[in-house]
Amino acid sequence: MTAPDAAAALARLDEITRRLRRECPWDREQDERTIVPHTVEEAYELADAAWRRDDAKLLDELGDVLFQVHFLALLLQERSAGDLAQVAEHVTQKLIRRHPHVFGETEVSDAADVLRNWDEIKREETGREPGIFGEVPENLPGPLYARKVQRRAASTGFDFPGVEGPLQGVREELAELESAHAAGDPEASFRELGDLLFAAVNVARKLSLDPELALRAASDRFRGRVEAAETLSASDGGSWEDLPRERQLEYYARARLSEGGHT
Repeated sequence: MTAPDAAAALARLDEITRRLRRECPWDREQDERTIVPHTVEEAYELADAAWRRDDAKLLDELGDVLFQVHFLALLLQERSAGDLAQVAEHVTQKLIRRHPHVFGETEVSDAADVLRNWDEIKREETGREPGIFGEVPENLPGPLYARKVQRRAASTGFDFPGVEGPLQGVREELAELESAHAAGDPEASFRELGDLLFAAVNVARKLSLDPELALRAASDRFRGRVEAAETLSASDGGSWEDLPRERQLEYYARARLSEGGHT
């Protein structure tokens, strides 16, 4: 697609968005607070498509997210607080400012340097909340909130140089959770469980893996295996819910083996 084609497609989307706002009863009732849960949902669906490397789904979900951007920008325009052009110009200037190694004379040696520069530039921008953790959204999903907090701390130099330290942290937190559980202390167990999950997120961050997507993928694998185990038991004339735990585990193991040895 050429640049004129892209511009024409975006203009068509803008036209459709405005018409929906005028003529659709549901769209007319929305404001930024009612629409943003749908924005978040679309973002998760986009992330899932990207993780699965499903290009057809990615194309579809990108469109849904793009519509959300157009719609929210239109809401800004309606109250004279901005418009889509200002949104685009604002992010353009932000990208130029935070990439001095591309648009300026700054030199970087690797991606880690880029992130350090990004965080430093971000802290110096006017209008930012002060403090290391300024503007960290508290309504992020737990794993993403933990990663964001860790990344902000790391931007000040408070970080392990590699992944071995975080991996050892997971081992230590697991031992502390086991100790708290053995002592029959529910409050300590709750605290140590949180520390263990936080340590696991730190490992994900050091490996440049998304903890939210990793957990969702693990949940999907578990769900698929249980469903496959249930199907296997039914094919043998059994009822999954009525099987003793040992038999359920046998079917679950068979379901795992059918994946080709993946854990």
